[in-house]
Amino acid sequence: MILKKQICIVGSGTSGLQLAYALREDFQVTVIHSTSPEKIRSGRVMSTQVHFGPTLSRETSFHMPKWHDTEPLKCVRVTIGNQKLFTGMLQEDALSVDQRLYYATCMEDLASKGVTFQEQKVDNENVESLVEHYDLVVDCTGKSGPLFSFPSIEELSPFDVPQRKCIVGYFTGVTQHKPLGINVTVLPEIGEMFEIPAKTEKGSVTILFIMAVPHKELDTFKTIKDSTAFNKQMKKAVEEFFPDIHERLNPKEFSLIDDRAFLQVAIKPVIRHPYMSFNDKLVIGCGDSVFLNDPITGQGSNLSSYCAEQLYETLVDFKHDKWDEKLGLSYWNRIKTYVAEVTQWTNAMTQPLPQHVVNTLLEGVRNQEQADAVAEWFAFPPSAHKAFFQTSKT
Repeated sequence: MILKKQICIVGSGTSGLQLAYALREDFQVTVIHSTSPEKIRSGRVMSTQVHFGPTLSRETSFHMPKWHDTEPLKCVRVTIGNQKLFTGMLQEDALSVDQRLYYATCMEDLASKGVTFQEQKVDNENVESLVEHYDLVVDCTGKSGPLFSFPSIEELSPFDVPQRKCIVGYFTGVTQHKPLGINVTVLPEIGEMFEIPAKTEKGSVTILFIMAVPHKELDTFKTIKDSTAFNKQMKKAVEEFFPDIHERLNPKEFSLIDDRAFLQVAIKPVIRHPYMSFNDKLVIGCGDSVFLNDPITGQGSNLSSYCAEQLYETLVDFKHDKWDEKLGLSYWNRIKTYVAEVTQWTNAMTQPLPQHVVNTLLEGVRNQEQADAVAEWFAFPPSAHKAFFQTSKT
């Protein structure tokens, strides 16, 4: 009998959970996490996610939980300033689920299917014993990571400071446009608002996600510490800057769905090489722990999903071989073009839009095919990269 190789995944976010689903039949998988499913369900929101068509397809192929009672997102609406430009239709439905519900459900489902979970915090003292004990440790620690000193890639990590303040709240009391979709409002030089219908344990809600340029007019939440003050400030920001949302807001019902349904964070993007040697053994990074992009393009969970799939396929290819830096290089070669295209597009979106991109957006007003192509940027980032960097700028 050939024993299955043992893989330790540190972290139970998108990359860690999808990787566990993908690997569980071929390998012996242990997931180390710092918070129980029960505490995740009742805890603070961690961010916001939209899973686009390719990510949902991967979830289906790895038999992850379905959200049958959730109305899908079918489009992307784009507004610049107070000018509504167009509604681009997605080729495949997308979905947004409260991470607290999503992560807790997946953890419980995986545990029922034989994946081992260990609740503990990993630090310098016990990381060495993990590397020694398992055939492979995969760092999926997300934004709080990485555990290991994966070297950064300078050409993909140009920023010394965060480019946006991320201000997220899950609200009731906002009438949603039909069909459901992601509403993107760009306020040049000030920031952006993403309005996202989402499923939670308390039903359908509206996520209001402000990306504020630091120290500009939208950056007004820095002193906010509690849900009451956050409610009040978001209502004020919507009234002042986002008239379309304000028209659909019911003042008596507008409220966070719970006292922990808001978040403020500032992320400094950094991209790292996703493999290295630690105590003469290969360790690998996957997801935000090594590919931390600004959230402005909504690619965090989708890039994590893509890289988890590619890591799974690499590990299966090397199933009966030695797991060394050759495996790490093979994994990196599979994903580096996609990672670079996502990152370069995302970094560009945090800066003033080039004129040829503005022209592309304006063309979407007159041309539904172009509008649909812009919507597809978010589902298939290489098309966005082409529009930004490879299309003629004449």
